[in-house]
This record gives sequence, C-alpha cells and structure tokens, in this order.
Amino acid sequence: MDERRTAAIFKAFCDENRIRIIKLLRSGEKCACKLLEEINVTQPTLSHHMKILCDAEIVVGRKEGKWTHYSISEKGVKQAKVCLEQLTTLDVEYKNKSCCEK
Repeated sequence: MDERRTAAIFKAFCDENRIRIIKLLRSGEKCACKLLEEINVTQPTLSHHMKILCDAEIVVGRKEGKWTHYSISEKGVKQAKVCLEQLTTLDVEYKNKSCCEK
C-alpha cells in the first residue's frame, strides 16, 4: 500500500468527530440528518468529515432524495486492517539486526 493511501486511512481515524461517526455507523446505515443530530455539528462540517471518511473508503454513501445515507465499508475496513498490520509488522530479515550491521 502506498504512503498516500496509508495517510488517507490514518487521517480518517485521527479526529474525534470522525471516530464518533464511525461508532454511530457500527449499528448500521445512518442518514446524514441523523448524524447531524447525534454529533452536533453543522452540515458543512459533517460534509467535510464524511468526505474524508469516504475518500479513505472507510465509509460509503448512497443518495436517497435530498439526503445521503452512510455506512461502514467492509472492504475499506479490511484495507485499513491490512495497512496497520503491514506498518507494524517487523521485517523478519531485519528483526534482530542493528541498523548499522552489514
């Protein structure tokens, strides 16, 4: 996974309002109007957060009338898990070597 994609994924998780949104979506799809009520932000602020979450593919949206309904993307969550695992798994080749060893 490239650094740009990795940064987008981590950006999605680095704001307390986005964490609140993700927690709300754990119980299923929610309309933007419901999210607005629950996290107590303005509509432009919600749109900003949802764009970041959707760009990271953690959340997906679908339009229905004038509202967008959001849900957690299983595919995006799997990619985020893989990303975190790749970043935090030591390379076996270098595991017990100093950075100065040849």
